[in-house]
Amino acid sequence: MSVNSEHPPIDRPVSRHGRITAVSMMKDEGPYVLEWISHHLAIGFTDIVVYTNDCTDGTDDILIRLEELGYAHHRRNVIPPGLKPQPSALNYAQNDPVVRSSDWVLVFDADEFLCIKYGDGTLSPLLDAAVEHGANGIVITWRMFGSGGVEDWSRDPVTEQYLRAAPQEWNKGWGVKTLFKFDPTYWKLGIHRPKIKNKWVKTEFPDTIKWINGSGAPMEEYFRFRGWRSISRTVGYDWVQMNHYAVKSMDSYLIRRLRGNVNSKKDKYNSDYWALQDRNETDDTSALSYAPRRKKIMDTLLADPVLHDLHITAIQRVEARLTELRGTDAYHELIASLRDASRVPISEVITTPPKPRDPARIAERMQKFDPKLENLNQKIDTPDDGQKRPARTKKRNLEQSSSDGSQWHLNSGVYLPANRNFFTPTQLDLLTSGLLDRELLSDLAELLSHSQMHIELGPGSGLRSAYLAKIRPDLRQIVQEDHSGVANFVGSVWQKNDIPQPGADAKIVAGKRDYVKFLASHAPDSLLIADTTLKPEELQEALAKSGCRPMVIIAGRAQALATEFLASLCAIREENSEAAMRSKCGACLTISSGNLKF
Repeated sequence: MSVNSEHPPIDRPVSRHGRITAVSMMKDEGPYVLEWISHHLAIGFTDIVVYTNDCTDGTDDILIRLEELGYAHHRRNVIPPGLKPQPSALNYAQNDPVVRSSDWVLVFDADEFLCIKYGDGTLSPLLDAAVEHGANGIVITWRMFGSGGVEDWSRDPVTEQYLRAAPQEWNKGWGVKTLFKFDPTYWKLGIHRPKIKNKWVKTEFPDTIKWINGSGAPMEEYFRFRGWRSISRTVGYDWVQMNHYAVKSMDSYLIRRLRGNVNSKKDKYNSDYWALQDRNETDDTSALSYAPRRKKIMDTLLADPVLHDLHITAIQRVEARLTELRGTDAYHELIASLRDASRVPISEVITTPPKPRDPARIAERMQKFDPKLENLNQKIDTPDDGQKRPARTKKRNLEQSSSDGSQWHLNSGVYLPANRNFFTPTQLDLLTSGLLDRELLSDLAELLSHSQMHIELGPGSGLRSAYLAKIRPDLRQIVQEDHSGVANFVGSVWQKNDIPQPGADAKIVAGKRDYVKFLASHAPDSLLIADTTLKPEELQEALAKSGCRPMVIIAGRAQALATEFLASLCAIREENSEAAMRSKCGACLTISSGNLKF
């Protein structure tokens, strides 16, 4: 082994959990390879297997030398016609001797750095905890890191340059990677999570899968079969997270744009992608804890003359290319577009909408996989908008006015106070990022486009009604709230946002109502229910006796009673049998950003 005597060879990590293998795919990652390898040796991976294809900057040569020195395993990814690079590499990895003999496997990318907060920050204590919880897999959620305002290229380590990230509650960044106990007989490797081989789906094998999230909490049953993202009920960062450095500096992003991506997606690295990934709303310095150990390993690797020359050559190639590009108009145009994209607030980031889900089809498919999951339909259809909903019974000082010195933040055009007596910590994080109820508000604009008279039962902070008053000044609104303190809070929000009330077009009503008379006297076209004190049977009676037939939207905490509300509304429509109700529901029930409309 050709290494300098001042830097003796590092000891290959060993673990009481056996062979723990990282599997990755790389293309032209030359300047970053050694940091990535050193970081994950410091984490405690006993083996690192990397597949490369079409490299032009010496990435493959660096990995070949690492393999010669005994620190990694390099594999050529010869891509068959019609197959993309990443799936091709995973097919090879499925049958690779090192991977097949592994006890635990994690598949992840070159711009992802594992960050363990449990124990001493290494894999063995983390897996100790997982095993103690009866788990054989850990679902690790992304933490999205932005550029931190860095524009110029630098040789400094990625994990030391970029220390600003998206809020943990930002659900656009909730993709996952899975560290799991691998048996190639049963599992097929996947990009985000492994898949059970088809012949084992209907056996007892799925019952042996016990996965936990990044906080050590059990994952929901459906995730054994499907899903590649966390949701509000499953996200967790307390034990472990996957730091995702998708953009780095603007210069680094430009080089990546020219290089292409691992799955050959055309025009992926444009300004929209930058706006999505360049999130810098919060500090996260957790990766710095690895700096001393990672530096020691990297210094040892660079003491090898061959590896040192390959590493420096890869860096010099990038720097020479940047020097050439900086003299072009295209470079300056791209940098200008990225600067503009960096100014896009998190509340206005545009993402490609997901394909619409068909809950009935999903439930039918899942029932085939596991007939024992009788409640699966309810679990996977429970709305999820990225917000955790604590019980309404949580004690809060609702009598305290919003004018307590709290800073006001703009959310969908409406100013709200960051009042800790009114909002939960999770809601405050979303509020200060401008994300509170964003998707619901977008839906309301469409849902109520033909409504002239709208009633809201349980207005919460007043955000929904204030938003509607701004975008639909012609819409007559009445918000009903039993608690006078909440009604006063809503009133202060309306006042801050210059919404006149009481009046013909906007009114806040406090105190308990006779819902039959209330609905009959106002005859609303639409009714939004976010109040958990209203029971489904009360709504059924009120609508039946008042003769009103408004569109009903279930939102907020009332979604916990969505099934009961649905049954009540179907009963009003004289669909009384279970079979008829299901049929009717199939025609009138849709899932839209976590809200049920009838």
